[in-house]
Amino acid sequence: MALKLGVALFKIQDQKLSMNDSQETNSIISNNKSVKDSSQEPLDTEVEMKKGPLSFFSGACTSLISAWLSYRLSQALVIYFSIHTNNYNSAFAQSIASGFKTLVIGISFLATFTFTFIGLGLSILFIRSLFDAIKPDSD
Repeated sequence: MALKLGVALFKIQDQKLSMNDSQETNSIISNNKSVKDSSQEPLDTEVEMKKGPLSFFSGACTSLISAWLSYRLSQALVIYFSIHTNNYNSAFAQSIASGFKTLVIGISFLATFTFTFIGLGLSILFIRSLFDAIKPDSD
C-alpha cells in the first residue's frame, strides 16, 4: 500500500515537472525569437577598423623573430641528434628512433619556413601600405 502511494506521488510530481519544463521551454523559445529579430537590424554604432602600417610592421617583426628563434632551435636539434647517436640492437627500435628524430627536426624546420614566409609577406604588405598611405585619395 505504501509502495502504491509512493508510485502515485512520484507520477504526480513527474507530471508537474514536465508541465513546468514545457512552460520554460516555450518562454525560452519566445525570448530567442525576440533576440534574433533585434540582431537582424543594422547597427549604426559599428565602426569598421582598418589595419594600418603599424599593425603589419608589428606582425612582420613578431613573425621574423619567431622564424629566427625557430631556426636556432632547428640548428640546436640537428647538433644534439648528431652528437647523441643511439645504437640499438633491435632493428625496430632503431627505426622508431630514426623516425622520431626525422619528425622532430622536420617540424622545427617547417616552423622556421612558415614563420619566415609569413614575416616576408607581412613586410611586403607593410611597404605597400606605406605607399598607399602616401598616395593621395582621388575622390
